[in-house]
Amino acid sequence: MRRNRGETAADGKADIGIIRRVLPYLWPADAPGIRLRVVAALAALVVAKLATVATPVFFKYAVDGMSGDAAASDAALALILGTVGSVVAYGVLRLSGVGFAQLRDIVFARVGQRALRRLALESFRHVHALSLRYHLSRRTGAMNRILDRGVKGVEFLLRFLLFSIGPLVLELAMVSVVLWIAFDVTYLLVVVLTIAVYVVYTFAMTEHRVKIRQRMNDRDQEANQKAVDALLNFETVKYFGAETREAERYDVAMRGYERAALETNWTLAYLNFGQSLILTAGLVAVMVMAALGVRAGTLTAGDFVMVNAYMIQITMPLNFLGTVYREIRQALIDMRELFGLLDQPPEVTDRPGAPALRASGGTVRFEDVHFGYEPAREILHGLTLEVPAGETVALVGPSGGGKSTIGRLLFRFYDTWSGRVSIDGQDLRDVTQESIRAAIGVVPQDTVLFNDTVGYNIAYGRPGATREEVEEAARAARIHAFIQSLPEGYDTLVGERGLKLSGGEKQRVGIARTLLKNPRILLLDEATSALDTGTERGILESLREAGRGRTVITIAHRLSTVVHADRIVVIEAGQVVEQGTHDALLARGGRYAGMWQAQNRVETAAA
Repeated sequence: MRRNRGETAADGKADIGIIRRVLPYLWPADAPGIRLRVVAALAALVVAKLATVATPVFFKYAVDGMSGDAAASDAALALILGTVGSVVAYGVLRLSGVGFAQLRDIVFARVGQRALRRLALESFRHVHALSLRYHLSRRTGAMNRILDRGVKGVEFLLRFLLFSIGPLVLELAMVSVVLWIAFDVTYLLVVVLTIAVYVVYTFAMTEHRVKIRQRMNDRDQEANQKAVDALLNFETVKYFGAETREAERYDVAMRGYERAALETNWTLAYLNFGQSLILTAGLVAVMVMAALGVRAGTLTAGDFVMVNAYMIQITMPLNFLGTVYREIRQALIDMRELFGLLDQPPEVTDRPGAPALRASGGTVRFEDVHFGYEPAREILHGLTLEVPAGETVALVGPSGGGKSTIGRLLFRFYDTWSGRVSIDGQDLRDVTQESIRAAIGVVPQDTVLFNDTVGYNIAYGRPGATREEVEEAARAARIHAFIQSLPEGYDTLVGERGLKLSGGEKQRVGIARTLLKNPRILLLDEATSALDTGTERGILESLREAGRGRTVITIAHRLSTVVHADRIVVIEAGQVVEQGTHDALLARGGRYAGMWQAQNRVETAAA
């Protein structure tokens, strides 16, 4: 599809904007040492190019010296240097060109790697600062590719802009000046015309190939996401015998990638042949002019060799121009996606100068809270709820009533539409998110573990915890004996997302992790849902013990797990419809009593 001039101009402005955003990583205000390295690298670059451009001149003197064909104007220099001296000078300059180019790379390496590390860290922090809503709407595999390609693109762009495009322009300018001075303006015009035609053709073909490369990236990203989804849901794929179906979905994406890859190969052949045709035509034209000059006696054999050397010298970097330009364009596309991600504003942010939460008792209060995940669908309708410090309050009710939403608002994954959520009288919007999350320990319904050891996953609850403290938390969660029975004990790897452990074992590791954190407020979101009855009883005892002196909010579906709560709150349609102790609610014969009787009938029938 042809892009209009407005779109091309917009992309050009976007590319300039990206380069401006990258420059501070190349010239950081807070790192004079890095700036010094950039200056040293550029100095080495200039010296390398001066040596490279001067090399053919001494090659000319060596040839003229051997042929005895030196022009009168060169006789004095030829006499001083001699043939052997010219050859030695040629070798020294040739070696100097290579040596200073390598020195440039060595000096600049730290600049590029530091820029890559800083941007990678900035991107990593920003992604973690984005809201839960954003992460739920994004594909993890696709986001990972954006981060990976974008960060690598920065180092690539810095290196190629400075050490490919910059040196190429400098070398072409130097060679053009030499040809103008040593010969005449005709040679310069032929060289400039050749370069101009070459650049226009190369850029036009490369732009076409960049679009194909973008399609390749899209198909690659799609295939990668399908592969990640299928592997993360390995057991589900097996349950439904969907291996063939998943393979077909993956193959559809790879088929699109294959078509784009073939187009890339074909256009590369056209590009290479066209470039060779243009450069060969320019080389032949210049060499014919030089040959005629030698025949007429206005040029020497050395001049002929020098012209040939310069033409070959400029064609070598020009041969890579298409590749360099394509890679720079691709790097700009990758970085555009990355900076688009970095420009995504976090939905939940700390107010400037916000203090840390002072969680003394742990009283939690929801005051006339209205909230929904989508503007057209409100979940909480003016909910008012108080959980006094040190009490255990259970939230029960039908699915979709807003129980888990209450937990997410308390953890400040989202801000309320209206109303107020507070801890010990402090509005959560007025304190830092870090301090809120330090005061709250969460055991979610589905515990997800890092692909590391059991010990690491438990110790994640409190950085710097000793092995004895980790084992104590495991005992409290009734999982220490199981861990010791494993061949590698606490050093056993749990697999990606903890897949090597059963649901109950993962849940107990999650409980141990939260107990180790030792927070003022405990939020238990169906914390025992994956446990058998016997284990659940022991865990509930441990959780009740851990909850003493703390504020505990339990979100539960099985009512038998919350009968000992200080207060049970029934949530329906985003509002509190009943609250009281287990016995008081049963005596009232309302909504809770009906739920209790219904669950008892189901359990009795199942028995």
